[in-house]
Amino acid sequence: MTYCVGLYLNDGLVLLADSRTNAGVDSIATFGKLHVWEQPGERALALCTAGNLALSQSVVTLLREGFTAEDGRGHDLMQAATMFEAAGIVGAAIREVGRRDGEGLKQQGLEPSLSMLLGGQIAGRPHELYMLYYAGNFIRATEDTPFLQIGEIKYGKPILDRVIRPDTPLLQAAKCALVSMDSTLRSNISVGLPLDIAILRRGEQRFALRDRITEQDPYFASIRGLWGEGLRKVFATIPDPDWTL
Repeated sequence: MTYCVGLYLNDGLVLLADSRTNAGVDSIATFGKLHVWEQPGERALALCTAGNLALSQSVVTLLREGFTAEDGRGHDLMQAATMFEAAGIVGAAIREVGRRDGEGLKQQGLEPSLSMLLGGQIAGRPHELYMLYYAGNFIRATEDTPFLQIGEIKYGKPILDRVIRPDTPLLQAAKCALVSMDSTLRSNISVGLPLDIAILRRGEQRFALRDRITEQDPYFASIRGLWGEGLRKVFATIPDPDWTL
């Protein structure tokens, strides 16, 4: 399991992913789930992955190397003219991997699962954020739905619902994403550090920030402490019910 979140804001994009994979409590490993394609001044794309690790790694490899789909069409993510076209290329890569490996997984009693977040901006085009499914189809974030999540989404969603709006500044949005991740880390052992984050400012075809956040990161450590203490203080200010027991 994993948790990834993408925020679609007036000022740009924030993408955050954990890095834990596991096949049981005694088989835990770390794999990066946030992948970047960047040609400064021309395009900056980031892809977060959740689901079967072998499938997601195969998709990323196809996107890195370029590929020819079953219909004979060639696909190169760095040649996409729009983010919509880029999402279509990622979808085609997902379908190609599903065609190659999906039936084999089913024969082993495993149900193929894969979802992805694609965010970025290509010069002359708006910044956009997409969520892609195993079928290769996708949806786009909008002002009405300014964040998208994949993986273990339920624990981190409440804070996003309450805070994230299109006009949320990038740094505040990044803080909210980290709080959302901390809520998930506390409630689900299958999501874990380190975290990978990428921030893209609107109109800039390069990432303003790409970083890996570990247990030793002082800012994330402060968030974990302050958020928990703040919740306890707010809870204490709420009057007890006037029920007679």
